[in-house]
Amino acid sequence: MEEIVNKVANSALQVFDLEDYYPKGERVELDISQWLLEGFLLREKDFREHLKQYDWSQYADKYVAVFCSTDAIIPGWAFILVTTYLTPFAKKIAHGRLEDLENSLYEEILPTLDYTQYEGKPVIIKGCSRKPVPTGAYLLAAQKLYPFARSIMYGEACSAVPLYKKK
Repeated sequence: MEEIVNKVANSALQVFDLEDYYPKGERVELDISQWLLEGFLLREKDFREHLKQYDWSQYADKYVAVFCSTDAIIPGWAFILVTTYLTPFAKKIAHGRLEDLENSLYEEILPTLDYTQYEGKPVIIKGCSRKPVPTGAYLLAAQKLYPFARSIMYGEACSAVPLYKKK
């Protein structure tokens, strides 16, 4: 009987798994429409009073995405004001939904990595993940790997989609 050889493990192929850089911590969304009159009208005095009365401690050590779920026209200062209340508690605050928050986290992390280890090597950006890795993180990873990798693929070693190959 012939020995089974793992050709992927013995190849020069490098796997870049974005899950390895996924920050631990709870993610939550904060919808500011709850503090608008009928969900649409921002009355400054009432808005400020709602923020003063709100229990911000529930966001301690959490990643928070701040958004408005209605089509209300919100002045820019309103989101900034909410941020001033969240800042003493939250790990990170981003404007938008959870995917925007996740993109923001990866935009902080990926530029700090050392990509020289991928110099001249074929790289596969791992595609299947158990964590909510946003599309934007894959785009940024490809940009960061591009100057170093000999080739870039996406997916799994058994079914990778070729994306780029140095000429």
